[in-house]
Amino acid sequence: MNETDLLADRFEEHRGRLRAVAYRMLGSTAEAEDAVQETWLKLSRTDVAEIRNLGAWLTTVTGRVCLDLLRSRTTRREDPLDDAFVPDPVIRPLTRTDPEEEVLRADSVGLALLVVLETLEPAERLAFVLHDMFAVPFDDIAPIVDRSPAATRQLASRARRRVQGATPSSEPDPGRRREVLDAFLAASRAGEFEALLAVLHPDIVLRADSGTLAGAAASKVVRGARAVAEQALLFREFAPYAHMVLINGEPGFVNIVDGRIQSVMGVTVADGRIAGMYILADPERLAALDLPKGIG
Repeated sequence: MNETDLLADRFEEHRGRLRAVAYRMLGSTAEAEDAVQETWLKLSRTDVAEIRNLGAWLTTVTGRVCLDLLRSRTTRREDPLDDAFVPDPVIRPLTRTDPEEEVLRADSVGLALLVVLETLEPAERLAFVLHDMFAVPFDDIAPIVDRSPAATRQLASRARRRVQGATPSSEPDPGRRREVLDAFLAASRAGEFEALLAVLHPDIVLRADSGTLAGAAASKVVRGARAVAEQALLFREFAPYAHMVLINGEPGFVNIVDGRIQSVMGVTVADGRIAGMYILADPERLAALDLPKGIG
């Protein structure tokens, strides 16, 4: 085995962590993979003998790559549908059989948090993700954002306040979360408006992201239980095609018609009701999702 192969093996030991960093930074599975690959290319062109802590070095390099990508997203930032944007979901089977899947599930990040992260400035997001989620010291983050450690700490603090103020507290009991989704699906299939209202939080927010090809009217943000229930009834014809799965570690639905994913819906359950819905119906992004075997 030559030096390149040995270095590749060492890199693979860190790939899972780097992918997790990049996904939280970018909210896109494809862009996260690209960021990890760019990190590998940078490593392969670096004198490894000068790297004292490979894991820390790779994490900070991945963070820098992601920061550059975030800063280049001028098109998305100017898009008037920005409020309706839904990050790429990570879909897992509902059954628990694979220990590796259990590790991934335990380290999952909810769509609600990713939506809030999309509202942060790139430097704020980097400081929050690296420090609060991956325990990277502010001294290591500061050079990436070109600020002092104290100023970097303020970035993370500002981001933390935004996250805490905008992210609903999720129901801690997995069984209870599933019961709520079962009730929602049953009410949707039966077309029972009052039953839908009973499982929707009064202040629920629904985000539906259909992408740019579907047109401006397809993507929307809907607020309030009655308005969301009306939307659910409009699309009740798709309810029979809903399969319950785990979306970013939380129960959710994937709609599959004739072998093709039509939409993915993640939810936040709080106080025994659905407080947030995150629907991805963008055909291009759906086609790129990794759907585990046995679903649909």
